[in-house]
This record gives sequence, structure tokens and C-alpha cells, in this order.
Amino acid sequence: MTNLLIRLFVKDSQNTSNELVRGRYGKFSGIVGIMTNLLLFLIKIIAGTLSNSIAIVADAVNNLFDSVSSIVTLISFKVSEKPADAKHPYGHARMEYVSSLIISFIILIFGIQFIKSSVEKIIHPDKVVFSWLAISILIVSILIKLWQSLFYRKISRVINSSTIYATSIDSRNDMLATSSLLLASIISTLTAFNLDGYMGVAVAVFIIISGIKMVADTISPLLGLAPSEELVRSIYKKVLSYDGIVGLHDLTVHNYGVSKRFASVHCEVSAKQDIMVSHDLIDNIERDFLKDMGIYMVIHLDPVIMDDEQTNELKEAVEKLIKEISDDIHMHDFRVVWGITHSNLIFDVVVPYKFRLSDEELSILISERILELNPTYRSVITVDHSYIPDFSGDS
Repeated sequence: MTNLLIRLFVKDSQNTSNELVRGRYGKFSGIVGIMTNLLLFLIKIIAGTLSNSIAIVADAVNNLFDSVSSIVTLISFKVSEKPADAKHPYGHARMEYVSSLIISFIILIFGIQFIKSSVEKIIHPDKVVFSWLAISILIVSILIKLWQSLFYRKISRVINSSTIYATSIDSRNDMLATSSLLLASIISTLTAFNLDGYMGVAVAVFIIISGIKMVADTISPLLGLAPSEELVRSIYKKVLSYDGIVGLHDLTVHNYGVSKRFASVHCEVSAKQDIMVSHDLIDNIERDFLKDMGIYMVIHLDPVIMDDEQTNELKEAVEKLIKEISDDIHMHDFRVVWGITHSNLIFDVVVPYKFRLSDEELSILISERILELNPTYRSVITVDHSYIPDFSGDS
């Protein structure tokens, strides 16, 4: 059914890499959410009134909050479509993350309010009135929420949306909450023991835990997540596939929304190669990344001396002693300023973020090992950090 609705109401639905199509998916899910949650609010208010159940009334109010969440989703996708401007040069796509955070907080607030009302129900229990109409309404509500959860999950996977995934989790929580209320109503009627409040507390705790996890998951992309290992390796593999690129390092990737990524990297080319040829190569790589991977790439050109025998021999010796310290360390931008009384060895090393030595400890250790090669060598070391331990591009 979801696939049919998508085909009917989302124009060009297959082209999910297009930002306009993503926006259509988001706005469609928001409209569906507003309509179905308002319907649920109305029928649950009726069920809660008929059965004298505060838990069902609270669940109805939760569905009203869900309509507000759907409005937030609708607005966020509309804002995300806005082009870059003077104040926001990277666009507005991160608004989707902000809306996820808002929905997560709405879930937390509801969970806390649900606990409060449920505890009051335990302390001051009211007789739950059994009503076949109320039971039927709850069953219909559970089925609608189940469909909602599957509907949102499907769309979130199609367009990789954290906002809609958060809404899917919220719908699942609502389904479990309503199911518990249905079970409590039946058990309370059969045993004369009022489970309304106790079941409400159990569901509220589950909702709060889910809300906390969603807040944590949503804050991460706002703070700035490291790119996936798969993406890093694909970037290195693509760059190294171009003739004339002899190495690369210092890759950074910034995400300004699911479909808007910016990256920068240093590419090594032979110092003997004509600068205009190297510049043309770099321009072509940048254009290809935008066309093939949708990444706005900026490349810094690093000329490398490749035919100085003395420098190359020393570079190999330094690389060997670095590998003796750890296979996780890599070196780049190696150059030597030869002098009469001493020579400066200038280079960068790259280590994983959780390397066992601090940057200062590592620099001192490497410098000491280099002095063992020749006491006239002075080391000028910059320590960088990589997303993945092995960034050679081989996979």
C-alpha cells in the first residue's frame, strides 16, 4: 500500500538523489501524519471518555502531539529546500536534523507527562468501564499506528531521513502504548484489578528510553559525524585512479544534510610536472566528484620531489622506523632542508584518533629514533588524525 501511495502522490519518486524529490517525500509523509494522527486523536478521546480511562485520554493527547510533530516535519522539509544564501552559504539541509531533535524532545515530554498521569492513576484509581466500542476503537488505533510506523520506516529508508525515522519510532511507541492500554482494559475487567496506571508507567518508561536514544542519535550529525569508512575508501580509490596523482592525505568531509556534502583533500603530484597540467588535473577531479558522487570537493595541490636520491633514501629510512613504532602510522609531505651543521626533516604523520600515544609523545619518540640515524638531523613533525587506520585506498 505504501508503494502505491508513493507512486500516486510523489512525483518522480524513483529519483531519490534529487533534493526536490526528497522534499516531496518529506512533505507527503508530513501530510499523511497530520491527517491520520488527528483522526486517532478524535477516536481515542471518544474511547477514553466511554471507558473512563485517563491512560487512553493521555494516549489521545499524544496523538495530538504527533500531529504537531508531523507539522514540524512538513516545515523542516520545506525549509531544507531553500537554497544557500548570504547567512547560510551551505544551504538549509541541516534543518532536517533540527526537526528530528524537536520530535525527540516531544517524545520525552510526552513520556514524562504519561508517567505523571499514570502514577496519579495508581494512587487514585478510577473504575475502568468496559466498553466494546472503546475496545474496538483501540484495536483500530493499534492497526493505524502499526501502518504508520511501517509507512514512515519505508520512506525513511528510501530517502535516508533521520527525521522520518524518528517519527517511525514514535509511531511504534504509540502502538505499544495503545496495545498496553487495550491489554490493561481487558485484564482489569476480567480480574477486577485496575492495571490502567501500572501499564501506563511501564509504557512511559519505554517511551522515555526511546526518546533519550533518539536525542543522542540526532545530536551526533549536528555536532559533526565522521564519514563512513566505505565513503572514505571510495574517495581515496577514486582520487588515486587519476594518472598523475601519486598520493593524498588530510581528507576532511563535512555533511550539511543527507544530500549535501563538502570535502577537502591534499593531492600529491610530481614537482617536475608542469603546474598548468597539475592544475587542470585537479580541476577535473573536483568536477568529477560533484558529478559522480555529489560531493563539493576542494583539492590542495602538493608537489613532491621524486628524483632526489639522497632525500628518497632518507625518506625510506624514516618510513621504516615509523613502521617499527606502529603499522597504524603513515607519513606524508616529507622534505629535507639540507644544512652544514644540521639538516631539518619536515614531515607529517597520520594516526587514528584513538592511538595509544599522545601527539606530543609520538613526536618525541619519532624524533629520538631519527637522531639515532644521524645526530645532526632535526625533526619538524606535524601529527594529523585519520578517519580510518588504513587509508591507502586499497580495498
